[in-house]
Amino acid sequence: MEVNKDEAVRCLELAEKYIREKNREKAQKFLYKAEKLYPTQRAKDLLLQINLMAPASAPDLNQPRKRNVAPKAEEMETKTPEYSPEQEQAVKRIKLCKDYYEILCVSKDATDTDIKKAYKKLALQMHPDKNKAPGASEAFKAVGNAVAVLTDLEKRKQYDLYGSEEERISTSRSYHSYSRGFESDATAEELFNMFFGGGFNNSNVYVRRGGRWQRQTSGSQQEHHTHQRDTQNGYTAFIQVLPILLAILLSMASSFFISDPAYSLQASSKYPIQRHTQNLKIPYYVKDNFHTEYQGSVRRLELSVEEEYISNLRHACYREKNYRDSMIWKARNFGDRELFQNAQNIKMPSCEQLQNLRQHG
Repeated sequence: MEVNKDEAVRCLELAEKYIREKNREKAQKFLYKAEKLYPTQRAKDLLLQINLMAPASAPDLNQPRKRNVAPKAEEMETKTPEYSPEQEQAVKRIKLCKDYYEILCVSKDATDTDIKKAYKKLALQMHPDKNKAPGASEAFKAVGNAVAVLTDLEKRKQYDLYGSEEERISTSRSYHSYSRGFESDATAEELFNMFFGGGFNNSNVYVRRGGRWQRQTSGSQQEHHTHQRDTQNGYTAFIQVLPILLAILLSMASSFFISDPAYSLQASSKYPIQRHTQNLKIPYYVKDNFHTEYQGSVRRLELSVEEEYISNLRHACYREKNYRDSMIWKARNFGDRELFQNAQNIKMPSCEQLQNLRQHG
């Protein structure tokens, strides 16, 4: 689900924070949580990466402090090495390799995906923070050179033509002997950071631009994310105010395109010229330029005038009748004969005018 994906991304960000702080336990906790919510290759790579980190151990404050005592000769002789036989053999194998394909254990027709997968496995084995065997640092650099050259299309073509034949080495030579002219633009540690998300000591990311690996600092990323977030926020705000802007524009447009009525039943400065309908002789008023500007049918216009005039009379007559009836009811309720007579004599001019129009219509 999308909700789980967002929470998994948040867990990955927390895990990266703890990786930079070299807090293995907390980083591992959030990575497992992210994998459970929304599995990704990114979380898997980070889980491999924290295997290189030593678990943080807090000092026991209850134990008495021990004096620094130089180890005895017997203890130094019996002290176990910090690397395993397998790690030592892996370093020796790389030292004996004759070309980059042999270092990464891939064939010459291997794809970029195969090469990168092989590099990730070997880089974790050879990283100096994990492998303390003699020559591990040089082997780590050789693995970095191998992936950098073989994942670059032009360098790989050149290496296939000249590298494997011209750069044969003996086991006693330096690791850089067979890579002369075919070395990476970035250091082995920078390549490792690029593949595993910034390493342990910094949050730099390395990207390939113009055929070279270039460092992109966390500040640049932060500026990019800030700019992207500001752009999204600005777009969201625009979407929110868009209906209001449309309403304002429609209102302004209506004021431009809706013309004034052709007539009015009341005289005014805008409608000073009086006219009468041909049928019922109803008075109405038009503008000074009515004869030159009005292009419609005058007969249809006068029908509209008469309909509006009669409708207004009906409403006025209804109000007059309601007022007279209420006064009659009041007089009867109080038993007031004089008030009753006055109520019956209330004039209703709109009703009378409406009656006259019906008689002459």
